[in-house]
Amino acid sequence: MPRSQRNDNFIDKTFGVIADILLQAIPTTRQEKEAFAYYRDGLSAQAEGEYAEALQSYYQALRLESDAYDRGFILYNIGLIHTSNGDHSRALEYYYQALERNPFLPQALNNIAVIFHYRGEQARSLGQAEVARALFDRAADYWLEALRIDPTNYIEARNWLKTTGRLANDT
Repeated sequence: MPRSQRNDNFIDKTFGVIADILLQAIPTTRQEKEAFAYYRDGLSAQAEGEYAEALQSYYQALRLESDAYDRGFILYNIGLIHTSNGDHSRALEYYYQALERNPFLPQALNNIAVIFHYRGEQARSLGQAEVARALFDRAADYWLEALRIDPTNYIEARNWLKTTGRLANDT
């Protein structure tokens, strides 16, 4: 039984019902519907902190999903799980793959920036000023791109860019 059918959470059940109605109304193939069901189960498992189960669902969704845009969101969510588990190198791999399929995914750009910023902080605490500066510059590049795509979001990033002199003009 799919996770979405056994979940007791009202919001998840409501989302599942609405998603099922939309899937019936929109002309999609059986494979696309199955991919979405796995994706939805992955989201539900991820929300409950069941990361291993979420990854299994996402990998099944990837196996079935052919649309590059949708694959980008699946890859992004896999990146989130690796970030949550502290495996930043793996998370970066998935965020980059997500951006290859959907270059207008500011969430992935933001998360890449956060990882580079975190690594910059680590380098600074180790007294590696040049490495830290390079990592902060990379973080800034990704945050600037995220802000270009979504200028009303990422307020903390915008403030950091301003205070560090990395935001040329407030866009």
